[in-house]
Amino acid sequence: MPTNFTVVPVDDGRKSSQEDSDDNNVLKEEDEETVGDGNPRESRPFINNTDDDKGTLYDGKNMALFEEEMDSNPMVSSLLSKLANYTNLMQGVREHEEADEDEGAKKQTVKSPQMGTFIGVYLPCLQNILGVILFLRMTWIVGTAGILESFIIVSMCCSCTMLTAISMSAIATNGVVPAGGSYYMISRSLGPEFGGAVGLCFYLGTTFAGAMYILGTIEILLTYMVPSAAIFKAEEKAQEADALLNNMRVYGTCCLTLMSLVVFVGVKYVNKLALVFLACVVLSILAIYAGVIKTIFEPPVFPVCLLGNRTLQNHGFDKCMKTEIIDNVTVTTKLWSLFCKGPELNASCNEYFSLNNVTEIQGIPGLTSGVISENMWGSYGPAGMLVEKAVPSVPASDASQDKHLPYVLNDITAFFTLLVGIYFPSVTGIMAGSNRSGDLRDAQRSIPIGTILAIATTTIIYLSCVVLFGACIEGVLLRDKFGDSVKGNLVIGTLSWPSPWVIVIGSFFSCCGAGLQSLTGAPRLLQAIARDGIVPFLEVFGHGKANGEPTWALLLTAVICESGILIASLDAVAPILSMFFLMCYLFVNLACALQTLLRTPNWRPRFKYYHWALSFLGMSLCLALMFISSWYYALVAMLIAGCIYKYIEYRGAEKEWGDGIRGLSLNAARYALIRLEEAPPHTKNWRPQLLVLLNLDSELSVKHPRLLSFTTQLKAGKGLTIVGSVLEGTFLSRDADAKRAEQSIKSAMAAEKTKGFCHVVVSSNLRDGFSHLIQSAGLGGMKHNSVLMAWPANWRQSNDPQSWRNFIETVQETTAAHQALLVAKNVDSFPHQERLGEGTIDVWWIVHDGGLLMLLPFLLQQHKVWRKCKMRIFTVAQLDDNSIQMKKDLQMFLYHLRLNAEVEVVEMHDSDISAFTYEKTLVMEQRSQMLKQMQLSRTEREREAQLIYDRNTASHAALNDKTDATPERVHMTWTKDKFCTERNRNREPSANMAVRDLFSMKPEWESLNQSNVRCMHTAIKLNEVVVNKSQGAHLVLLNMPGPPKNRGGDENYMEFLEVLMEGLNRVLLVRGGGREVITIYS
Repeated sequence: MPTNFTVVPVDDGRKSSQEDSDDNNVLKEEDEETVGDGNPRESRPFINNTDDDKGTLYDGKNMALFEEEMDSNPMVSSLLSKLANYTNLMQGVREHEEADEDEGAKKQTVKSPQMGTFIGVYLPCLQNILGVILFLRMTWIVGTAGILESFIIVSMCCSCTMLTAISMSAIATNGVVPAGGSYYMISRSLGPEFGGAVGLCFYLGTTFAGAMYILGTIEILLTYMVPSAAIFKAEEKAQEADALLNNMRVYGTCCLTLMSLVVFVGVKYVNKLALVFLACVVLSILAIYAGVIKTIFEPPVFPVCLLGNRTLQNHGFDKCMKTEIIDNVTVTTKLWSLFCKGPELNASCNEYFSLNNVTEIQGIPGLTSGVISENMWGSYGPAGMLVEKAVPSVPASDASQDKHLPYVLNDITAFFTLLVGIYFPSVTGIMAGSNRSGDLRDAQRSIPIGTILAIATTTIIYLSCVVLFGACIEGVLLRDKFGDSVKGNLVIGTLSWPSPWVIVIGSFFSCCGAGLQSLTGAPRLLQAIARDGIVPFLEVFGHGKANGEPTWALLLTAVICESGILIASLDAVAPILSMFFLMCYLFVNLACALQTLLRTPNWRPRFKYYHWALSFLGMSLCLALMFISSWYYALVAMLIAGCIYKYIEYRGAEKEWGDGIRGLSLNAARYALIRLEEAPPHTKNWRPQLLVLLNLDSELSVKHPRLLSFTTQLKAGKGLTIVGSVLEGTFLSRDADAKRAEQSIKSAMAAEKTKGFCHVVVSSNLRDGFSHLIQSAGLGGMKHNSVLMAWPANWRQSNDPQSWRNFIETVQETTAAHQALLVAKNVDSFPHQERLGEGTIDVWWIVHDGGLLMLLPFLLQQHKVWRKCKMRIFTVAQLDDNSIQMKKDLQMFLYHLRLNAEVEVVEMHDSDISAFTYEKTLVMEQRSQMLKQMQLSRTEREREAQLIYDRNTASHAALNDKTDATPERVHMTWTKDKFCTERNRNREPSANMAVRDLFSMKPEWESLNQSNVRCMHTAIKLNEVVVNKSQGAHLVLLNMPGPPKNRGGDENYMEFLEVLMEGLNRVLLVRGGGREVITIYS
């Protein structure tokens, strides 16, 4: 859609000196903003727009309204200037020249890349696509599969690369693609996990491609150029294959060493020779077409000798005849001595040799010969099968010696799927243009046009070669992989004009060049992956020489390449690299399809001729070709990619590249959240979705990290976990602290292996902050249903009563919100990650609150820390309860719940309230009174002090009157001094005195709040029973009593809970959320 811009000039009142100063500042900032490897930063939406830009001050008058925003947001004019001056150079190259120190900061011009579509994309792609398979295996594929099936193979592979090129063009034109090519595109589109996995697969594919090109080079050298250079020579025909493989290993290793040294010493020489290698490819192709045209008028003479219908290796004889007449004397030929035990005419000969005649046919009958009809269908067969022509022959009874005779045999078992795997590497190389994106004048225009034209050209060449080879060359010669029937000539060379040596030499240099380029490109790809930092164990390969050459990466590439060379067979290595390239292409298509379907706002490719259906078709074709070529190689490649993916995910890739997988996750999460919102979860699906309330110290560090450990053990990675904390203050003043606190909590979560979300709230006070978290944490159906917090251990020593009041209000708010509450006492003594020995988790089931008490131990036992612990359930029987029947009922209930636990019923009969209970209650209420005095305002305290100074007795009377005015409280006449005196007197050794003091305190007991006395009695008696039964338990779970409805009894409630848990090490107070969380039904 065209967009019109109108530029309005605005007169600025700045002086020229100020402009010069500002320009210098801008240049200085630009010089400082390049990151370590010279790549533009990706943290901001515009190129090279970093936080350092805010140093440019603005003091003009016309834009004063936006003066505050100039610190973080640049003016449009400066932004457009940066975009216009941007140059995308190769990795490791700085984007600008440093300023001259003597002449000040003067911007130096950077040479812009000048490569166009033809030179920058089309020719490199052409050179990379056309290669070793075309020269060494294409004729054999056509002869073995036939013209029709070869046409299908070529069409499938070329369609795969064409669809991939369309997807790649869409991705490459969706913004600037820095140098890095396919790895950059995939990783930024699919995220660090997929990017790392596919990047390494692409690296392995490129490395094995180098091995394949080196093996092709050695095969041409030893088979067609200097066969006499072979180190290992076969004494018998059956040993020829092994000798060839050993020669390939020795010469291949030497060639790899030499090429690696060339790459190590100077890559610039490899780049300079690229044009020579390209010329070799083009001349070889032209020689093939010229040879085809020449066969119409004058076919080349390359006779093939047949014995019956069997093709003979034309190495040990000159004439294709059994006998010849010389001076009217019939004499035997060299061919006779190969099949007979002597040169005599009456010597015993091979049966098949005796029964069949020798005939000679032309290997290249020509385009108009009609041989195309014979080559239309395939001729597959097992290893060792004779290459035969479809003519009549007399079979022999004994064929056991055929493999030792000079027949042309199949060296490997040939079948359709194998040919697909061998052929596919000949269509790879389509990424060559995108890899050079940094050198292109207009990458967004050149990459699609150049790549698609190159694929179209090579597809036409391959398809025409299939037809022309089948129409010009005899079928038995096509199936002769190494040209043994034409005196060891390269089969495709016999067709070329003016000489077979054009193809031999051209293909030799072509393979050399392709091998050098693979050894040049693969280490740089590995270096780019290592520098991204997403695969930690590869970081060492990101280093190199002072000029950035990847030395360590080159060493690893050479080692992997050597493993391919030790395989020694071109036909065995080709399917391996096919897998890795196909996986790479599969994910390119997936990336394009995902971005298109998700309609990401940033997905705006300039290349418009793409569709998600085409990408899915390309992806499906890649997957199909992987399993067609070799299902076990495909599984291995996918396993390698999967392991790398899980490793990166496990190590926690902290890269955010705006990738499509993240967008897919967001869409899936949105859909799932909407579905969850439709109905509340069923009891069978209920699990604690935790909101963990953490306290932070003054350094913003987590006070109780073991609370996170317990969360991990309780959740085992399942369900929702939100870790929240509150900072006091205003968000405007403490936003930086909030970020630091969030990072601190995330670090603690990582250390404790807690998976979940972090939420830090800044509020005017802690109470409101925790209230906001309880009300609003979570989203939609993914909200917490339980709150986990630590028991405020030092609440008695705290001078600020607000600390325990915040706790009580949190309890009240969770109750009001119908959420479960878990309170851990002595949380710092909870186990970290060490496994506990055999022991018990004791559940004290006092009241039924939905079954949460019984569900929690079961969840804990799923974790390795608590796995050896057994669950014991205690319940309390009153005077009128049948404890035996209660135990049976509880055992049956647990049986239906499928829980394994020991059951014990504890009888607590009504008993008289002890003096200890009264004294405990008295101490509690005295402390409550003292706390009330401490809550007087500053003005009241000053006035109180003055009154005490003036009239000490009157001030005490006034204080007692104030106490009497409090509703539903005891009539208190005690002061702190009097209480201490009475307590000390009570501890005198005389028993009579103790009894007398006890009776003298009786009136004070009678004036106590009887409700408090009863609650204290319950807490003390229950604590005695729990300590008696469960003091040695690893964990004790207790019903948490409800908070007081009126705020007057807050401090008493804390005292009751403290008494209830006294003498126990690890305690978890549990309060249900008002719904059933466990069921006996399936």
